[in-house]
Amino acid sequence: MEIYVVKSGDTVDLIAAYYDVSVDELVRINQLTPPYRLAIGQALLIPSKEKETDRPFIYVGGYAYPYIDSSVLEETLPFLSNLFVFSYGYTPEGEILPPPVDDTFMIELAKRYGTRPILTLAPIDESGNFNNLLIHQLLNNQEAIDTLTENLLNTVTDRGFEGVDLDFEYILAADREAYVAFVEHIQQAVATLGYQTSVALAPKTSANQRGILYEGLDYSGLGAAADHVLLMTYEWGFTFSEPRAVAPINEVRKVVEYAISVIPAEKINLGIPNYGYDWTLPFIPGQSRATAISLEYAITLAINHDVPIEFDEVAMSPHFTYFENGTQHEVWFEDVRSIREKLNLVLEYDLRGVSYWQILRFFYPNWVLLDNTFRIQKS
Repeated sequence: MEIYVVKSGDTVDLIAAYYDVSVDELVRINQLTPPYRLAIGQALLIPSKEKETDRPFIYVGGYAYPYIDSSVLEETLPFLSNLFVFSYGYTPEGEILPPPVDDTFMIELAKRYGTRPILTLAPIDESGNFNNLLIHQLLNNQEAIDTLTENLLNTVTDRGFEGVDLDFEYILAADREAYVAFVEHIQQAVATLGYQTSVALAPKTSANQRGILYEGLDYSGLGAAADHVLLMTYEWGFTFSEPRAVAPINEVRKVVEYAISVIPAEKINLGIPNYGYDWTLPFIPGQSRATAISLEYAITLAINHDVPIEFDEVAMSPHFTYFENGTQHEVWFEDVRSIREKLNLVLEYDLRGVSYWQILRFFYPNWVLLDNTFRIQKS
């Protein structure tokens, strides 16, 4: 689909007339709300007369917490192959800890839309917090692994899940081989139910990359052990970082190029962020904390403060600054231009698909763009 970048003096009526498209359709697919104000630099999808018939199939995943609004979930499910329910935890002894909010409606809705509900397992303790000591304790206790495996299979069966996703982060370098063995063990167990196991991978660019996020991850081994993987290609800009793009395409490309060198492309899903960040300036290391915002809200901020949206041609990401109550803010987010760059990587490298973190907020232009680029594999 064509993308138009708003210029000074533009209105939805003028843009619709220029492209000979319906105002209602232009408004609908770009999720515009009355009185349909626009920001200079805002990217708009232009409705296409026809949808390509030879679009390739890909798998599309979306992560969601059980407190997702049911209407948002229903709007999103037609575009998803897999719904990753975040998140189930476990005790040091291998007992499964369900989410604090009942996820039954998510599982039932997913199946109604032909989407597979996937149990996401993470090192979450009984207080509901990530506890990475749990990873080391589990990987070095075969009895706990056996108990966890049995409980995991029972939970998948009893709750009606159709697969397992492992989101283990900050794995110790000493546990690198043990984690590969664990993933292989879980994959074989889940396969007995006829389902698949996926694993989330922090965004590495080399085998020996330093850092606590990376040293415990053996891309090659995990790619072989799991049925498919998610590259968590986001969070370059994050809550405690300096203002920058969340998923700069130049950095994302480096991760993809390393990944395909050690993992078959048909096993790789590219991570796409469905959010942005709002930083207050000046940025003070160790003190500043960005606020996560939805993509729709980011655009609304630019419109309400009457500031232009700029576009970084290296990161291929939109951003802008504004003042509120005397304080300057800097916002980086995703729009249809930056998302299209990521979808083009999937095409370029013939990857398995994409997964969105997370789908709690509905950004319709993304799904229109996705649906006009690919066909969603539902089975």
